Amino acid sequence: MCNLYTQTKAVDEVAALFRSLQIPLDFPEGAPNLSPRDIAITDPAPIVRAGGDGQFEMVVRRWSWPGPTGRPVYNFRSEGREFPSGRCLIVADGFYEFTAPADPRQKRKDRWLFSAPEGGLIGIAGLLRTAPDIGEAFTMLTVEPGPDVAPYHSRQVALLRPGAWRGWLDHSLPARGLLRPLPTASLTVRAATVR
Repeated sequence: MCNLYTQTKAVDEVAALFRSLQIPLDFPEGAPNLSPRDIAITDPAPIVRAGGDGQFEMVVRRWSWPGPTGRPVYNFRSEGREFPSGRCLIVADGFYEFTAPADPRQKRKDRWLFSAPEGGLIGIAGLLRTAPDIGEAFTMLTVEPGPDVAPYHSRQVALLRPGAWRGWLDHSLPARGLLRPLPTASLTVRAATVR
């Protein structure tokens, strides 16, 4: 499952895209200083959530909360669930999946970066929860893999088209109609170097 993703856009670029979609963002904790980086489990990262009075907010929260066994909950199956509260949108440029190395002598797994064909932002459906000792944290929702991801992994993060972002956040669109694999050629994939 996805345990690493990338976010490289500045907060002004992200805000401009959301404005173009009629989703103006508020920054109740101040505009975050988004530096280009890969985001790993337990890292703080930007998310968008519905605020009060029909507003939408960008805040920075931890990726994952501790599960019952203490292991981090960083991915969460979406099948058969509606998510009546806690919906959020994870803003990313792409996400990584790892496969067994093509060269059996290679010690590290092969790393693949999935991104939007036009190079823009992708929106990953997320769930926000409050956890003891951590506060608010988010997880990525997952679905069966679409044709772009299936050759690399048996599950994938739930990607939402930009036109569905508002409906996801304000609950005007049901989860069951949104959380499904995307069709062929919705993502580009390329081998990524491991740093």
